[in-house]
Amino acid sequence: MSTTTVAPLAIHDAEALVTAACRAAEADGVTVSVTVLDAGGHLLAFRRDDRAVLISGETSTRKAYTALQLNAPTADLVDAVQPGGLFHTLPTALDRPLLFIAGGVPVRRDGRLIGAIGVGGGSPEQDHGFATAAVETLA
Repeated sequence: MSTTTVAPLAIHDAEALVTAACRAAEADGVTVSVTVLDAGGHLLAFRRDDRAVLISGETSTRKAYTALQLNAPTADLVDAVQPGGLFHTLPTALDRPLLFIAGGVPVRRDGRLIGAIGVGGGSPEQDHGFATAAVETLA
């Protein structure tokens, strides 16, 4: 019998995700805050830029948390919280309220969830693009 182990999200990978997301944002002339969580929801890397919207730091954290908890990009979940949607009645009495705005993306390795990245400061579509571009650098 063989076993497959999946390496957890290492701090250097988390820092690389932050750097990649910030570079993608800077290339578009956008200032963002970025949060990277491990699979347990622990903060591994973070960058809050004082030039970004003040709430962008909390926004990036909540986007990452939402992507992690629901194991899906937050961009894919927006319709699910609308009336009649799958998560319309999802309770928000969790440790941290979920945030259904594009910009949170799960990080996977070998098909397993190992963390999540959240980006805040641009438009939802921009934030999603920056987070996705960062995750693609780990592949």
